[in-house]
Parts: sequence; structure tokens; C-alpha cells
Amino acid sequence: MTAISFITDNGRLSAEFLQDKLEDSQLIDLRGKGLLRNWVDRHFHDYSGHIFIMSLGIVYRMIAGHITNKYQDPAVVVVDDARRYAISALSGHEGGANALTWKVSALVGCEAVISTASDTNRRITMGIGCRRGIGIPAVEKTVMSVLEKHGLSSHDVRVAASVDIKRDEQGLIMAFENMAMPLVFLDSSRIKAFSGFSTPSKAAMKNLGLPGVSEPCALLLGRRAVLIQPRYAADGVTVALAREDEQEDVH
Repeated sequence: MTAISFITDNGRLSAEFLQDKLEDSQLIDLRGKGLLRNWVDRHFHDYSGHIFIMSLGIVYRMIAGHITNKYQDPAVVVVDDARRYAISALSGHEGGANALTWKVSALVGCEAVISTASDTNRRITMGIGCRRGIGIPAVEKTVMSVLEKHGLSSHDVRVAASVDIKRDEQGLIMAFENMAMPLVFLDSSRIKAFSGFSTPSKAAMKNLGLPGVSEPCALLLGRRAVLIQPRYAADGVTVALAREDEQEDVH
């Protein structure tokens, strides 16, 4: 169970939006003096994950005394009130905070901030589309074929995304679980509004009313990303790859 906590009226709107989109989540209203600290003291380890809609500083002050180790602590993701950033704050890999951060980022359309070394060095993002009722083998075969073509493995992919309409495609979801790659779903309105890709899909326009799925998803996930694999289609699956500009992190 993931707790989604807020302390302001503005935060409530974000929390309600996320609670509506995330399965197995609970809304926690902590508006009021002292409620946040009391609730964290009593319930921090009662949940597998936390999404706090508030400042990072407040969260760290509240949870500092409850942190034990990365194998026992729950995942903690912090989203600022303005919904500009989703920050993986605790238990990134072992607790699943990094994957949850990408999911939250995709849902609210904000930037994901992940500081674990293995994730910041992975600059490949993947977009994926599929026909209705796709099977696990078709997804795995097509994805791995595209990665191998570029000398990549599943470990090189930071995150993959499809359109929210595919959220119930069990073959797609289970294939990515098998390949140990995080998969998120982007709101179709973001994809429809995106024009920075080169290979429109007639099938996506006909069936989904979208100009494409795999290419825009791959590009929307990255910071200053460029396509390294345009839309590739096989066995009812479409895959595109993008790489983020390495200069983005140079100061």
C-alpha cells in the first residue's frame, strides 16, 4: 500500500489526482498543526511506499528518525506543491522509490529526479506500443531484438513508457516485469500534443486517435532526448529508443 500525504489545499489536488491513478494507494490528509509529525511517527513503516506532496526539506526532517536501512525502509517519493519535480528520496532501488518516481512523473507530467548512480548513468528511454491482447513472448522478442541491434541490454534502459490506454494490457506489463525494466504509462493528452517526432503511425491514429505511441513516449521520457531507433514494428509490437543528451548534467 502506498500512502499519498498532503499538508496544503494545493497539495490535496495533486494527491487526489494521484490516488485516482494509482492502484493500492491511500489518501492521507495531514493539514493541521502537528498532524504530519504525529502520523509519520506512528505509521511510517506501515506502508510499502510514501508519496509526500510537500517540500523535500520537510519530509527529511519528519522521517530522519525512522530511517533504518535500504532493505527495510519504505520507498519515499516527494512531489513539490507546484508539481514541477518528483524526487526519489529514500530506498531508490531496493524499496522501489525510483520506479515509483518514474510512474508519478509520467502521471503528473513533471520532471523525475533520481540520484542513484546506476540510474543517472542510464540514458536510454524506450517507447512501446502494442495491439490489443498482445502476448508476453511477442513483447519480449521485439524489445530484446531492438536492444541487441544497438548493442544494449535491458539494464541500459532507464525507463519505458506506453500510452495510458494500454494500462490494462497484462501481456505488456508482465513482459516488462520479466525483463526487469520499469514501465510507466503516459497520459494520452501529452502524446497528442507532442509533435517532435518523425514517424507518424497510421495504426495509432486510426485505433487510438494519436499520431504515434512508441516514438513520442521515448522522447517525452528523456531530457533533451534524441531518437536512436525510430519506430520499429514486429509481431504486433512497436518499439522506439531515445538517448538523453549527456551534456544535460554538465555544470
